[in-house]
Amino acid sequence: MDVPVAANVLGVTGAVCWSVQLIPQIVINYRRHDTTGLQPTMMMLWAIAGIPLGVYNIVGDFNIALQVQPQLLTLLSLITWIQCKYYGNKWSLTKSAVIVTPVALVMGGIECSLVFALRKARDNQVEWPATLMAVLSACLLCAGVLRHYWDIYKEKTVRGISWLFVFIDAMGDLTSLISVFFQAELDILGMVIYGSELVLWLGVFACGGYFNFRPWLRRQLEKRQTGSEDPEEYTSQNGDAVGRSMSRQSSSTVFRTASATSDMLDTQNSLRMRGGASVAHRGSLE
Repeated sequence: MDVPVAANVLGVTGAVCWSVQLIPQIVINYRRHDTTGLQPTMMMLWAIAGIPLGVYNIVGDFNIALQVQPQLLTLLSLITWIQCKYYGNKWSLTKSAVIVTPVALVMGGIECSLVFALRKARDNQVEWPATLMAVLSACLLCAGVLRHYWDIYKEKTVRGISWLFVFIDAMGDLTSLISVFFQAELDILGMVIYGSELVLWLGVFACGGYFNFRPWLRRQLEKRQTGSEDPEEYTSQNGDAVGRSMSRQSSSTVFRTASATSDMLDTQNSLRMRGGASVAHRGSLE
């Protein structure tokens, strides 16, 4: 199916999604001042993935949006990674800046070197290095998402990750995957790259539904059922005086003060003494 306009629009949409995907995550980390559950390994793998992806897009003379997108991916991934170290590992601001700055410069230098090297290889009709860059970037991106799967498996919950971030990233994969079908030639490698990450994100959504949404929905239903029941009516129907007493106690606050507890114990002891005196009085009469 050769529809260049559709292919370009969908491709640019995917690039835009991938360019801003991490912004909601960065904002949430800043507001929470906490990155518990967010995997720094995932963010570093994504930052590294931006290098071969940028090389592939630049050497392939793709549109400007696709050439800029990997640079933004690396930048935002490094920001998110250093947030994990700053909030999670309690690094100081100075230490964070001293470490992340040279890392970013080294990554930029490696990408520039590879661009010149692969252009030289393409001039010599050698195509496999460019293909290697595309495959390497896809593997690193998928490995980053799989690292989050390991945390889901251990904790039995999806934590620390922005659902808006996941949605935007998945939309970028979906639009890019659809754009492949509107190109003049079907790009099998592109389908594998976009499709594999899309499947992984759909799996994260499924895990969130099972581990997060399902228990939340059950708690909401239990709250509604508990709120609709009248403890006094329930105990009177069963005719159980002990149940009535338990119901009254359970309706009181769990944050009982020491004085209230003392008064309750005094009342119970007084009742026991009265009961004992009554029994003794009956015995004397007999």
